Amino acid sequence: MSTVNNHRVVVRRKKSGGKGGHHGGSWKIAYADFITAMMAFFLVMWLISIVPREELKGIAEYFRMPLSVAIAGGPSSSAETSAIPGGGSDPLRDQGETRRSNGNRVQSQNIPDSERRDRHRLERLKQRLDSLIETSPVLKNFKPQLLIDMTTEGLRIQIIDSQNRPMFATGSAEVRPYMRDILRELGPTLNELPNKISISGHTDASQYARGERAYSNWELSADRANSSRQELVAGGMNETKVLRIQGLSSSMSLVKDDPYAAVNRRISLVVLNEKTQKRIEDENAAAAEVSARDAQDVMHAVQERAAAAAAAPASGIVIPVITPATPPAGTQPAPAPAAQAAPAAAAATVTVTTVSGTSAR
Repeated sequence: MSTVNNHRVVVRRKKSGGKGGHHGGSWKIAYADFITAMMAFFLVMWLISIVPREELKGIAEYFRMPLSVAIAGGPSSSAETSAIPGGGSDPLRDQGETRRSNGNRVQSQNIPDSERRDRHRLERLKQRLDSLIETSPVLKNFKPQLLIDMTTEGLRIQIIDSQNRPMFATGSAEVRPYMRDILRELGPTLNELPNKISISGHTDASQYARGERAYSNWELSADRANSSRQELVAGGMNETKVLRIQGLSSSMSLVKDDPYAAVNRRISLVVLNEKTQKRIEDENAAAAEVSARDAQDVMHAVQERAAAAAAAPASGIVIPVITPATPPAGTQPAPAPAAQAAPAAAAATVTVTTVSGTSAR
């Protein structure tokens, strides 16, 4: 027998790894996945921050759509043959037709590009003002008294009153020093857009002693709005920037439950959007046209009366007025003459003229 068959084969398996040894490259893959996820997260956050609210509403509406509605149809289901249910030609815009639950098709509201661009400009101005409040040493101290938001009329900046730091002297339109600093700091920033500005004054419900019969909160709120305009112009705002100044008294309280609260005393500056600005300009133009037509009618009537008054004496129009003579005391009145001679014998004459009303108030 051969000796080769007597040898045993021994296989030794070495255990991989060891204490404090190399762990391989699996951690690199996990780290790369983490970095990729963080990059995607911040990219999404950046995209959300630059997308306008109207487009965000369209995106949110798509993600709120149930799967059954997307497949079978129903509210918010698109009537177009789009790959994305609920979208139109551009899913980021409010375009295309939507199908209601009853099967009717309704055309969605299409926002013009001009209004969209105008809103973008106002939102950038809002960001600029927010940054100015944080960096300006003057405005930073009064940050709690500055409220900035977007409304249907445009970008609204409200400067609210404080019990410890009033904007105006009590019962008057005299601007306090800190209010003057705020307005003059905001003035140059408002020149960055061509949009016009509306200024509104508000008061609380506290009345004067004579109430509404004399100088009241209506006049006070209007005077305070005009004083704010003067300070904005003094700070560098263009004089032609203001389109409207109005005093609203206490008719629009910020705190409905407490009309006497200090925050109800405020000044509202609205950077008007193009739509609201055009509406106000059209209203002013229509009012001016009516006023001009009324003024022409009044002048025409005055001229006619003046011409009639000038022509009356020249025409010799007289109206006889019979005034019987008074007999002396103790005597009998004389017998009346014949009826034919009565007008000529005992009458006094009065000339009638027309007086024009040119001095009416």
